[in-house]
Amino acid sequence: MTGDLFGAPPGGSPDDPLPAGAAQPLADRMRPRTFAELVGQPHLLEPGTPLALMSEGRHLASIILWGPPGTGKTTIARLIAGTAGVPFVAFSAVLSGVKEVKETMVRAALGRRRNGKPTVLFVDEIHRFNRAQQDAFLSHVEAGDIVLIGATTENPSFEVNSALLSRARVLVLRALEPADIRVVLDRALAEPERGLGGTVTADDEALEALAVAADGDARRALNALEIAAAAASARDAKGGDAVPRITADDIRLALARRHLRYDKAGEEHFNLISALHKSLRDSDPHAGLYWMARMLAAGEDPLYVARRLVRFASEDVGNADPQALPLAVAAFQAYHQLGTPEGELALAQCCVYLATAPKSNAVYRAFGEVTEEIERSGSLPPPLVIRNAPTGLMKQLGYGRGYQYAHDQEGGISDQQHLPDELAGKRFYQPTDRGYEADVAKRMAEWERLVTKKRDG
Repeated sequence: MTGDLFGAPPGGSPDDPLPAGAAQPLADRMRPRTFAELVGQPHLLEPGTPLALMSEGRHLASIILWGPPGTGKTTIARLIAGTAGVPFVAFSAVLSGVKEVKETMVRAALGRRRNGKPTVLFVDEIHRFNRAQQDAFLSHVEAGDIVLIGATTENPSFEVNSALLSRARVLVLRALEPADIRVVLDRALAEPERGLGGTVTADDEALEALAVAADGDARRALNALEIAAAAASARDAKGGDAVPRITADDIRLALARRHLRYDKAGEEHFNLISALHKSLRDSDPHAGLYWMARMLAAGEDPLYVARRLVRFASEDVGNADPQALPLAVAAFQAYHQLGTPEGELALAQCCVYLATAPKSNAVYRAFGEVTEEIERSGSLPPPLVIRNAPTGLMKQLGYGRGYQYAHDQEGGISDQQHLPDELAGKRFYQPTDRGYEADVAKRMAEWERLVTKKRDG
């Protein structure tokens, strides 16, 4: 928790100014001081929107800020409190517990009775509070003691209590575009007081590369810029240059390895696996490979990806190419035995094969229809003719009477009934005319012709 409503403890407050000469990260120094300095979120400030009203000091309301890292969630919360002139308390759900939250609620209620003002309570990573912990906010939000501003990188629909969602507007922040990041970088290089103005310059190529590599995260861009500036200053100090200059190489070294936005259990996880599945379904091997590689590069469990490929082989390729399922299972086993990086190539091979294979969801649809039918009609008995008769009594009751052994029949097929009487003639599996399944369709049509002939004659 940061910020104390009613005075700092003896050791000082975490919000106290840093001592002279103490280092403060560039990203924190360059935090926007007004709503006008915000970049990349113009849709949130359109006239009449909740944030526009709050930026004008009107209609303070609880909100959930949902968006990727480094897009301004904390900044917006601070600006709202500053504009409204009300107390501001910040929690991190990673570091704070329910006890601290409840203590703050009590103090907020007391403060409102004293000065008539609510407290803006900012909860960073609110999705990390469980459902019971989130319930602690409800009564105080309803009473008006606090204005809750939650920040989350996860889809609130999955992670935030519905009761809390009904009391707060969800505002969606977008990942910053490279042009937005460039504005932030240029501002940091130009600002002499808060930024790097006058101490370093940068090649345009370097800034463009950083604006793209930041992946929509302004904090990451400023952190990398600060590292690159330090490296350029150390290098150019030896060469005697008047003003150090950041190059593309400085940026590359500062970034080390691109960090990809991903969450193994949240919305981005479902977005990417959906993109992979639908790219394969639409027979696009290029996009399929891209989305699979994105998931692997971001740290997804490769065996999860392999399981999804096995599922796809049955659901979307099916009998149009019967080799798809064995290949997918083989790819799963290959990765299981080889691991990374060798096993990833087997997954890539399977991905391309599935994308370029003929497609049929006939088995998937048939299985779904059968399942629905069983739900409707329950435990229908098999016809007597195909029941087993291991005892004399069962034979007397007609079990297996008149059974025709298919191998002894014309065409290797009999005309006896196999479905329950209530479902006689029902068709579940309807093969397509694609790939191997086209042959299956012809075979089934011939069998049906033979059965009809026998029954008619």
